[in-house]
Amino acid sequence: MPLRILHTGDFHGKLDPKRLVPLKALRSQAELYFDCGDGVSFGNLAIPTKIDPVWQRLADLSCTATVPGNRESHVLSSAHLKKLAGAAQPILCANLVDRAGKPVHQASVVVDGVGIFGVMVPMVTERMASKVISDYLWLNPIKTAKRIVAELRPKVEVLIALTHIGYPQDVALVGECPGIDLILGGHSHTLLEEPVLHGETWVAHTGSHGRFAGLYSYDSGTKTLSGSLHSLAPSG
Repeated sequence: MPLRILHTGDFHGKLDPKRLVPLKALRSQAELYFDCGDGVSFGNLAIPTKIDPVWQRLADLSCTATVPGNRESHVLSSAHLKKLAGAAQPILCANLVDRAGKPVHQASVVVDGVGIFGVMVPMVTERMASKVISDYLWLNPIKTAKRIVAELRPKVEVLIALTHIGYPQDVALVGECPGIDLILGGHSHTLLEEPVLHGETWVAHTGSHGRFAGLYSYDSGTKTLSGSLHSLAPSG
């Protein structure tokens, strides 16, 4: 039986009550729902003083998992965790570690035979001078993904990558890391009306600012993905 998947990303604070209406209708048609980062209204360097409403709204939609975006990141661990405060769904990010090399978030999750992992755009790396002021370091997302895929692929029927690295890097990821069935991406605000097949991996992007959501159906037997974008534009 095909697996139905709902996909959003890069809301930038635009997941408002009006957009919840069409999203809830789409969510009722999908077994899994993934959001690919930059959902909060706070900017990259902002330090929030309250919980962002996006987390409760994603909870209302029973979001399966999220990968953080650059808007959710911060060089201060306290600010980063405040940005994520209120999130009910798993936050997946395999390439974010603290100064001791310990993962900040879980790398992956398995849901009914479907493996899901997350990687995001590097904000502060070992080679950057800014590392001296950062509580965190970001590892190379493609190299990290290769390690995760080697671990997960033998254990699952379907393997999905949630990425916040941008469409060009998603294409590079396919070339470097075969074995991923579906990449649900964000960060570059790329609008793909339908998923694109690169090699044997499908790549989907939904644009930005709450304009569209992707609703897809994946057949693991034929490894085919069908579906398209749906408008979330508020009516009236």
